[in-house]
Amino acid sequence: MSTSYRLVQWNTHKKVYDLLVGLAIVLFVSVLVGVSIMTSPPGESASPPIVLMRALGVCAIVLLHIILAIGPLARLSPRFAPLLYNRRHLGVAFFLVAAMHFVVAIGFYGGFGVTNPLLALLSGRYRNADTFGIPFEFYGFAAFVIFFLMAATSHDFWLHNLGPRAWKWLHMLVYIAYALVVMHVAFGVMQGQTSLTIALIVTAGALTICALHLVAGFRQVVREPKAFVGEGWVDAGVLSDIPDTRARVVRTHNNQEIAVFRRGDTAHAVTNRCIHQGGPLGEGQVIDGCVTCPWHGYQFDAGTGCSPPPFTDRVRTYDVRIENGRVLVNPEPKSKGSHEH
Repeated sequence: MSTSYRLVQWNTHKKVYDLLVGLAIVLFVSVLVGVSIMTSPPGESASPPIVLMRALGVCAIVLLHIILAIGPLARLSPRFAPLLYNRRHLGVAFFLVAAMHFVVAIGFYGGFGVTNPLLALLSGRYRNADTFGIPFEFYGFAAFVIFFLMAATSHDFWLHNLGPRAWKWLHMLVYIAYALVVMHVAFGVMQGQTSLTIALIVTAGALTICALHLVAGFRQVVREPKAFVGEGWVDAGVLSDIPDTRARVVRTHNNQEIAVFRRGDTAHAVTNRCIHQGGPLGEGQVIDGCVTCPWHGYQFDAGTGCSPPPFTDRVRTYDVRIENGRVLVNPEPKSKGSHEH
């Protein structure tokens, strides 16, 4: 959290993270380029631009799979929460690698004629019947446009001004872009390969991403709080059954999720949705008296729902009473945050 917009919100942890990511990218691309050159068939010299373009492409695809896997992994285990905390930095790093792949491709295939380089690339020099008459380069370009929009709006300035819901829907386009990338590879480099290696790697990656999302979705359904039927107070269960500083999530008759946090012998209830990106507050914990979102560390006073000064954000809170050791929650909020959820 910051009291003002900054170009990059770095702290020591993020600096170390970004440095390691940058070094890993350079090492990965360097190794691929070196291996490609050394394993070229005798008498055939590898074209440096093509080797570099493919190495950057492979690196970008690997990073994209990692980014898409972080979300479900964080839902399956809190150990992956630090990766989620830094996912936007990783996303921007991925876009820069994809942009370099894009620039090298334009320069090599479209930079030596009188036609506009981009138009020359998208003209489809290598068409295949399976592409339905659409050059495979178009799929990659369409994905690149989506990635550009996501990278350009990754800053909290856009999150605040577009609103969490619109911003989230915009960034959900990553799944359409991923499908376009798979089509770009399937109708492109895979058409000229006799080896099944690339096909197996792409297929394994897609199946892994799908499996992780399905497992995480199933886990969420299993953990889904039961809806309360009626108009009275919601019974959140026995207070002692809720781990101290942690929460139990319940759902009201109007389908609102409430996170009920225990603090010793008392309990507090807030909406389960963080105003930042809709993160699940109920999966966080109370730190220094504040409910802390597990996604990006946004904090709200457990009793009032207000962010600590100088921040002014608020989330909905609910009245709580304890009867015979059981926690009862009023389904009607006593205060509303700065954003509706």
